[in-house]
Amino acid sequence: MRIIGIDPGLQRTGWGVIDIVGNKLTHISHGVVATDPGEATADRLNTIFEGLTQMMTLWQPDEAAVEETFVNKNPASSLKLGLARGVAMLAPAKFGLEVAEYSANLVKKSIVGAGHAEKEQMQAMIKVLLPGVEASSDAADALAVAICHAHHRMSAIRTGSMATGGIR
Repeated sequence: MRIIGIDPGLQRTGWGVIDIVGNKLTHISHGVVATDPGEATADRLNTIFEGLTQMMTLWQPDEAAVEETFVNKNPASSLKLGLARGVAMLAPAKFGLEVAEYSANLVKKSIVGAGHAEKEQMQAMIKVLLPGVEASSDAADALAVAICHAHHRMSAIRTGSMATGGIR
């Protein structure tokens, strides 16, 4: 089973691909789709879509997971993040993948054990869970989303909740 995790952002959208064989996680690849802040929003969203589409074509994931948008104090920032998140959900959907969504706190709790972990803690735990992986904070967050999905997916399979639509 191959999973792509996506951490959406208008400036930098992180992505990470892992494989699951039994209960073993294996790092496949990771990176960031960066956009030019000087470009029009539509062009930036297109850059994100094309970058993620390229990764989907290259790595052929079976499932996708995206971090949910948190509400920012700045409404304009929240809207921009929401636009990037929409594109991050559209790219895997265009490949026929169901897209699971996880809150940032759930991702952090699944990886570090605390829902309010710092980015440095997340990066450190990614190194532990995927030995040898050096990732920027955006790519590490995307790998964390993929790992979170893998853990919840395995848990759902064990409890039988996948058959009843336990993952969304």
